[in-house]
Amino acid sequence: MEKVSEIKEAMLEQWQSMAGMAGMFLTTIFIGMSIQPLYNIDEVRAFGSEGATKSSYIFLELALIGVFTIVIIWLARRGLEAFIKGFIMLSLFFSLFYVVFPYISIIPCLLGACSTSVILPFALLVSAVLMIVLWRYPEWYIVNLVGVLVGAGVITMIGVSFVPVLIILFMILAAIYDHWAVNGSKHMLELADTMINLKLPILLVAPKEKGYSFLDEESDIMQAEIMDPTEENWQEPAPDVKIPKRAKGRDALFMGLGDVIFPGMLVISTMSFLPNWGTEIHTLFGTIYLAPLIVALGTLIGGLVGYFALMTQVALGKPQAGLPLLNGGSILGYLISGIYAVGLPELWQNITLF
Repeated sequence: MEKVSEIKEAMLEQWQSMAGMAGMFLTTIFIGMSIQPLYNIDEVRAFGSEGATKSSYIFLELALIGVFTIVIIWLARRGLEAFIKGFIMLSLFFSLFYVVFPYISIIPCLLGACSTSVILPFALLVSAVLMIVLWRYPEWYIVNLVGVLVGAGVITMIGVSFVPVLIILFMILAAIYDHWAVNGSKHMLELADTMINLKLPILLVAPKEKGYSFLDEESDIMQAEIMDPTEENWQEPAPDVKIPKRAKGRDALFMGLGDVIFPGMLVISTMSFLPNWGTEIHTLFGTIYLAPLIVALGTLIGGLVGYFALMTQVALGKPQAGLPLLNGGSILGYLISGIYAVGLPELWQNITLF
C-alpha cells in the first residue's frame, strides 16, 4: 500500500506534464491519420504493394534500428556529435516534408493553384525554416513541434507500407528489444542522453515546472538516474548520516519518439489495410471508412491505456522501457475493436518471408 500511495502522490504532482505528453502522443497520431488517405496508394508504399506482406522487410527495419543505435553511440563516444546531428537533421527534414507538403497545399489548392510546381517550393521552404530554427534554438517547444510533425510523417510512411499483422510482429520484436536495451544492456539510456545533449527531436519533452529550459538540460540524465544512492563513495559516514532517497523525477518528462511511432504505425496500417466497410467519411485529403476507423481509434485507446500504465512507473523518476506497455495496449485495443468492427478473420493478413 505504501508503494501505491507513493505512485499516486507522484502522479498527482506531475499530472500536468503527463497530460501534456499524452496530448503530444494523440496529436502525432491524429496528424498521421489526417494525411493517411493521401498516401494510401501503392506508389508511396516503401516496398510497393507486394512488399506490404513480406516479413523480411520488417526484420530489415529492425536490423537498421539496431545498426543505427550502435553507430550513434560509437560516434558519440568518439566526440563526433556534429556528424551525428547533421545526419539526423537531414533524416528529420525528409520526414518533416512528408507532413508539411499536404498541409501547405491547402491554401494554393483553395486559390485554384493546386500544382506541384507551386506547392513544392513552399513545402521545402517551410520544412527548411523549421529545421534551421531547431538547429539555432532547440528549446523544448521547438523540439516538440518538430518531433510531433516528424513522428506523424514516420508513422504514415511505415503504416501505409505494411499490413497490420507485420506491424504487430514488428511491435512485439521492438518491445522485446526495448526492454533489453533499457533494463539489460542499458545502451538505450546512453542513446537517450546523446539525443538530449544534442537537443534533437528524437524524444518529446514535457516540462514539470514553469521556467524550464531544455537548453539548460544536463547530459547523462538518464544514466545518472539508474545509479543506486547506496553506491555513493562514502568515506565511513557517521552513523546518523542518512542515505538520500532517490529523486522522484527530473525537471521534465521525456519520452522517446519511438514510443509514439510504434502504436501510431498500427493505427495507420489499420486504416490502410482493413476492409473498407461502413460509411464513407470524406476528409480534407481523401476518403476513409467507418469500420477501419473504429479499429484505428480502438488501437489508439489501447495505446493510451498502456501509456497510463507506463506513467505509474515513470512517475517515480526511473527510466522505463515504454514499448512493452504501449505496444501491448495498442495490440490489445486493435484486437478488441477489430473483432467488434470487422470480425476476427479480417484481422489476419497472409504474409510471406520473401
